[in-house]
Amino acid sequence: MPERRSQGERQGQNPGQGHGWEWDESLFRGSAPFYRKGRLPYAPGLADRLVAAAGLDGDSRVIDIGCGPGVLALDLAPFVAAVLGLDPDPEMLAEAARRAAAAGLANLAWVQARAEDLPAALPAGSAPFHAATFGQSFHWMDRPRVAAILRDLLVPGGAFVHVADVKEPPAPPSAPPPAPTPPYAAVEDLVRRYLGPVRRAGQGTLPHGTPGGEAAVLHAAGYGAPERIVVPAGPPLVRAPDDIVAWAWSRSGSAPHLFGERREAFEADLRRLLSEVAPDDSFAEQPPDTEIVIWRTPR
Repeated sequence: MPERRSQGERQGQNPGQGHGWEWDESLFRGSAPFYRKGRLPYAPGLADRLVAAAGLDGDSRVIDIGCGPGVLALDLAPFVAAVLGLDPDPEMLAEAARRAAAAGLANLAWVQARAEDLPAALPAGSAPFHAATFGQSFHWMDRPRVAAILRDLLVPGGAFVHVADVKEPPAPPSAPPPAPTPPYAAVEDLVRRYLGPVRRAGQGTLPHGTPGGEAAVLHAAGYGAPERIVVPAGPPLVRAPDDIVAWAWSRSGSAPHLFGERREAFEADLRRLLSEVAPDDSFAEQPPDTEIVIWRTPR
């Protein structure tokens, strides 16, 4: 499932170290209803650029791994023959299916499973795929194992596609923002006051953050040299306190279940903090650029 990061998270991450953590099913428990509202959008035109760069068309089959509530899968569906969304969280898949039905998209299917369960979890006849997409989800997986599995499920020359926020902070605005930026550092401090100094993730913790180094993993698995494309972000967004609260609930490190009986108290403190920063309940935030990195299987 995807983990979109705010600017504050992007600046504070430590992707070079392994996380020393084991997945469990509570990782995003309770987060699905808040994901679309709380997370910043990908750059406009991402799907068009991805489809062109990966060489996809109306006959292509795509598997979106760690699909969450279908953010990437639904954007790709109009361009290809079929998209299979895979995620271990039933609440995320229910939200994805609801959104697909509301959009009138009939060429999507959903499978509750981890990437490590492939190929056994696949519906009959769904493979091979022309592309496998990971919308900021690969870091939650046994990456060498998943890379090897996907190499065998993709057609020759098929695309392993990693979609992520560009990690460099956006350029300073040319004019003062129309409202304060969300106080992400202060929100993180508040989360630590409630949950402790080490980032939570499911039933475990991430003392070193999630790992990076995807290029080395994919190279070792036999993929070709990567192609990187940066899609420019859209304009600044106006965000309300409800959006920032949803952002907190949408994250693995502050998923609702982690707070237990203190959930209401945390939300009250969070809303108090937001009101102090923006008494008129309005924030301004610049979304990040989006990067697409494509590795190819051997032909």
